[in-house]
Amino acid sequence: MILSRRSLFALAAAAALAASAAEAQAPREIRIDFATYNPVSLVLKEKGLLEKAFEKDGIAIRWVQTLGSNKALEFLNAGSIDFGSTAGSAALVAKINGNPIKSIYVYSRPEWTALVTRKDSGIAKVSDLKGKRVAVTRGTDPHIFLVRALAEAKLTDKDVKFVLLQHPDGRLALERGDVDAWAGLDPMMAATEIEAGSVLFHRKPEANTWGILNVREEFAKKHPQVVTRVLEVYEEARRWSLANPQEVKAIFATFTKLPPAVVDRQLDTRTELTHSIIGEPQRESILAAGLALKEAGVLPATTDVKAAVDDLIDARYLAKATN
Repeated sequence: MILSRRSLFALAAAAALAASAAEAQAPREIRIDFATYNPVSLVLKEKGLLEKAFEKDGIAIRWVQTLGSNKALEFLNAGSIDFGSTAGSAALVAKINGNPIKSIYVYSRPEWTALVTRKDSGIAKVSDLKGKRVAVTRGTDPHIFLVRALAEAKLTDKDVKFVLLQHPDGRLALERGDVDAWAGLDPMMAATEIEAGSVLFHRKPEANTWGILNVREEFAKKHPQVVTRVLEVYEEARRWSLANPQEVKAIFATFTKLPPAVVDRQLDTRTELTHSIIGEPQRESILAAGLALKEAGVLPATTDVKAAVDDLIDARYLAKATN
């Protein structure tokens, strides 16, 4: 069959449109965070797994370090990164405050926060914090953990003096005596325990919300297949981490420059990497944190926490990645 010139032009135009659409669906680069509170992200970066996965597509990988959930959420909101590591509770508060993100993956089940003091401070329980100075990083799981602990002790943020610092500075302020307590985060929390004799005077593992990977909604809408492929690679790194715990410790130590005892404390006793699907356990944990924050007056009384959690969590991408 002989094609007419008009048909040939039509076919060429269709091919050009298809190529243009494919190009529009593929980003030039993927911007993703790495963080010491997310060991799987360190494995991803060290082994270059994302670079290998997207090399044939001509998609570059840009790594951005985040020092806490607040920074990851700030970068996501500004469009500086496409994927960011946070605690589930921090992601919820950010979502309620208008940050356009979706929580799509679980990278750890941690006990990464507790309330910490010096061994000679005389502080033994949460109620002892009344009138004291407490270092905290606003918008993070330690901040939310602190607020919930105060509420359980019938205290509020008006009963203590919050000293707003990033996590590493909070540790230093505690050790110097500039504050009386610190809402800690690993690995800095494990380091001050071992190196300075600091004491975790209030622990509640179930109030630590899950380690969650989030994606910008705009990026996910434009590039859903890329999101699925990123999670495939994350799963590869998580499974490798479970099979190679000593290698994970070595990678972790390379990034953090921490001694083996500190690395062991965080990774052996306070970090579990056996989960990946974001489902009902994560939903319940994040919802409980949100309701507690609403009761404590941190969130407005009119906040529909359940609706916000439903809007935050999106498990579709991992389901596609693991099928």
